[in-house]
Amino acid sequence: MKLTEKQKRFCQEYLIDLNATQAAIRAGYSKKTAKEQGAQNLSKLNIQKQIQKAIKEREKRTEVTQDKVLKELAHLGFSNIKDFIESSHEGYIVFKDMDKISFEEAKAIESVKADYKNNKVEFKLHSKTKTLELLMKHLGMGSERIELSGQIKHKLSIEDMVKAIKEFKSGNPD
Repeated sequence: MKLTEKQKRFCQEYLIDLNATQAAIRAGYSKKTAKEQGAQNLSKLNIQKQIQKAIKEREKRTEVTQDKVLKELAHLGFSNIKDFIESSHEGYIVFKDMDKISFEEAKAIESVKADYKNNKVEFKLHSKTKTLELLMKHLGMGSERIELSGQIKHKLSIEDMVKAIKEFKSGNPD
């Protein structure tokens, strides 16, 4: 099924921020119904295919792929300050000469500030926590979810429900 001009525009706009509501508004749908229109558009197979095609074309054009992003995040997340230190003695830290740091290693550096007056250097790597959180999110880690289904036969207190969930998780249900 062919896309309408408005649907084509929606696909283009959706790639900007992956926000279906805002894409619908920018594509010319009513602000009042934009949320519903955006959701409906995303549920249509022909629109999904067009968006995926556009994403692949953008990856090719920009040479930015999911793999590259994940590799970069992994590099930042697993970087180590010891990669930048040559020696440490008598309370002093000696950093490697920048010529001895590879381009890949240098990407992990967020900032270097030198205070020559006070003979101090501030050396900061990118946030390991943030990059590891992004990697975990991508891998589906860290967001444990329990789905319960069935009929309630009697009322339970919150305490009883928490106890039941803990027992279920530990593999020791009564």
